[in-house]
Parts: sequence; C-alpha cells; structure tokens
Amino acid sequence: MKACSRIDKARCNCAVVGVSGTTEASRLAYLALYAQQHRGQESSGIAASDGRHLSRHVGRGLVADVFSDQAVFATLSGHLAIGHNRYSTTGASHLVNAQPLVANFREGQFAISHNGNLTTSGGLRRKLEEEGSLFQTTTDTEVLLHLIARSREQGLVARIQDALRQIEGAYSLVMMCNDRIFAARDPHGVRPLCLGRKDESWFVVSETCALDLLRAEIVRDVEPGELVEIHDGKIESHRFAPPSPRHACIFEFVYFSRPDSRIFNENVDRVRRRLGKNLALESPVDADIVISVPDSSNTAAVGYARRTGIKFELGLIRNHYVGRTFIHPQQDMRDFNVRIKFNPVKGVLQDRRVVVIEDSIVRGTTLRQLVSLIRQAGAREVHVRVSSPPIISPCYYGMDFPSTNELIAAHKSVTEIRDYLKCDSLAYLSLEGLLKSVVHDQDGFCAACFTGNYPIPVEDDYSKQVHESL
Repeated sequence: MKACSRIDKARCNCAVVGVSGTTEASRLAYLALYAQQHRGQESSGIAASDGRHLSRHVGRGLVADVFSDQAVFATLSGHLAIGHNRYSTTGASHLVNAQPLVANFREGQFAISHNGNLTTSGGLRRKLEEEGSLFQTTTDTEVLLHLIARSREQGLVARIQDALRQIEGAYSLVMMCNDRIFAARDPHGVRPLCLGRKDESWFVVSETCALDLLRAEIVRDVEPGELVEIHDGKIESHRFAPPSPRHACIFEFVYFSRPDSRIFNENVDRVRRRLGKNLALESPVDADIVISVPDSSNTAAVGYARRTGIKFELGLIRNHYVGRTFIHPQQDMRDFNVRIKFNPVKGVLQDRRVVVIEDSIVRGTTLRQLVSLIRQAGAREVHVRVSSPPIISPCYYGMDFPSTNELIAAHKSVTEIRDYLKCDSLAYLSLEGLLKSVVHDQDGFCAACFTGNYPIPVEDDYSKQVHESL
C-alpha cells in the first residue's frame, strides 16, 4: 500500500523548473524548487549543462535534504539547468523514477522534467516494447523520451513536436539538450507553466512564487499546445498543436498552488477569498468564530469571515515540523497522526459556536478527528463548511486522489457525511459557486473530480492502473 493511502488529502502533482543564461543555473534551479516544495516532497533533482556535457543529481526526500551538501553544485556546473520535485502519480516511488530523466540520443544528451500524466502511455509503452525499446523506469515520462529518440523527423525541435503529437493527457514539460532549454504545455493547458526573466537569464517554473523568490519578472504563461525554445538569451515559439478548448485544473486554485502564486491568469489568493465569500453566501451559519484547517484553507476562511461578519480566529495550530518518517509511539493512538499535526487552541474554542473552513474532503478521516479535537477543546457547536464541491471521482491528469470507493462523497450523501464527521452541520460550495470565484474564462476549467466528466481521453487500462496504484 502506498503511503498516500494513509493521508486524507489529495497530493500535488509535481514542480518543474528551467534556468537559462547564467553560470548560477543549478543554484537558481535549487531555489526555484525550494519555493515549489509544496508540489512534490517525494524526490527532487537537477540536471545541468555546460554546453558540452549534462550532469545530474537526484535523491529522495525534500529539496533541502537532497542538496544538503553544497559541494554537489560543483558537479552541476553550466549555464543551463532544469529541475523537478516529484510526487508519484504514475510509476512507483523509487529513486530510479526520480527526475529529471537523462538519456543519450544520437544528437547528444537530453534531459526532461514532467508535471502531469500521460493518459495514453500504456498503449504507447506496449507498442514501443514490442518494437524493441528497453525501459529503465516505470514512469510515463520515459515514454516521451523514447518517442523523441525514435522520431524520423529532422532536427530536435521537429522530433519533440512529433512526439508531443502522439501523446494525450496533461503535461507541463521542461526539457534540455546540451545548449538549449525547451518548455511545452499540453493543448488543454491542464497544469500551470510560466516564463520569467531577470536581466539576461530566462526561467520556466510551474508557479510564479518561484519567480518571486528569484526576483525575476513574470513574462507570460507557456501557451497550451506551445513548445518554447530558449537559446542564447532568446526565446522562439513553436506550435505543435492547434488551440483546443482550455481545461485548466480548477483544483490548483482550491488546494494545490501557493496563495502567493498567479496561475491561469488569476491570483490564487484572490480566487480563494472569493471561494470563501461565495461559500458564505450559499451556506451561512449563526456562529461565534470562523477558523480554518491550516494552511491551505486560511485564505478561504478569511473570505468567509469577511462576508458573514463573523470573527476569524486561529483555532488550530499546525506543526510544520512533522517529518514523513515520524516514529509513532508504541501505544495504540488511532488519532495520533492528526494530533501530532494539529493542536486546538482551547482559549479560542472554549464555549464557542465554531465554523470550520476546509478546502476539500477526500476520505473524511482527518476531518472527523479534527471535529472531535475541537469538541474536546470545549466548542459548543462545530459547523463544517467546505470551499469546494464534493469530490466524487479520481483524477487521471496528475493529482493523486484515492480510488472512487475511498472517496467519501462518491458513496455518501452530505447528510451521511455530516453524521460521519459528527459535526452539527455540513455544507459544500456548489460547482457554480466554485466557477464564479474565477473571474477569467469560467468555462475553461477541468472539474472532473467534482463531476466525473473527463475532457481528455483516458485509456481503460490507464484508469485501472491508477486505481490499482493508489
């Protein structure tokens, strides 16, 4: 059983980084990965190029742990670098699957970092294996490497375009050969990817919070269906697919992205405040205080409190120093995972009617324990409000959701979930309220986890693979 089955949150997909035009490329890639640690905590890696040779360093764990020895940057010299933080959505959680992946082509070395899922990778992989391809990893990213290597097109740009036209799914890619960097985004624009610049250096990052850390300016998003080539301080745009209806992942706003990032032409913080305000309009409640389940629900809770006029308080304190390898005590403490991560503030909660704002409910096990902790701290009433609709379907585009039978809203009504959580009332934000929270292009989002309507084709065996791996 994978570790994710023991947690009650959807896990983020991955973070990708590209840096071009500075001898500090690998160190700046490290900083960009550090800013995007929330998108992947399983493994981290950087590949760098000095124009002649590609070097690579990867490891399991957090960015600071993988690159704790500063001497490693001496082995990652060069003016080009790409990086990756990983959560496994396809491919097991083994070091061999850590990215960037590096391969030797007839035109030289090539490295790739990938955020998303290729939904037709199973059939492509079987076809490639039948034709003699040997795979070193279990990731869908390696399928793309083989397609590029086997393309009969002339020139690397044409070969990358040829490979991208053969795949389906959600992907934001950063790639590198000896002397240049490439960035590409799937025609539906499911995952964020943007370009930044500082002086003569160019950056590609999943989220703009990384550019803020680097003090780089935001230039623009990589467009859906676009392949960007960065070489000698210049960028060139190549179109590998015609524009498709956009299906950006709405869950990036609900939970994944950092509130200080700007994605899909929207500020995440502003969208989350609107989520809370719309939730307050749809589901007000007579209460004394509003609290959040920190940290991803903080902004929505502020929006809810401001719209209702109910005072926002810090009722739960989160321990940010709980490691993934925390050793549990020997005694049977069923709720210990929650209690080591969250602690109720009794002076805030005592004898209060409390509104708890949560961004989403996956299994419900964590929230049930939090409701119990809040009651034990002396709350008179506990009302749960969720700033997204019920999650009824798994994701095949890069989010690590449980299978359908583990999603509590897939088989329980709101009333049944309320009874399971043992709260006084429960209400979710409607899908309409969710989409109203986004100002630009409200029709351009994928909400399959809330509706079960998948906008991008998914192989039957791929959906089975995702279910079995969770």
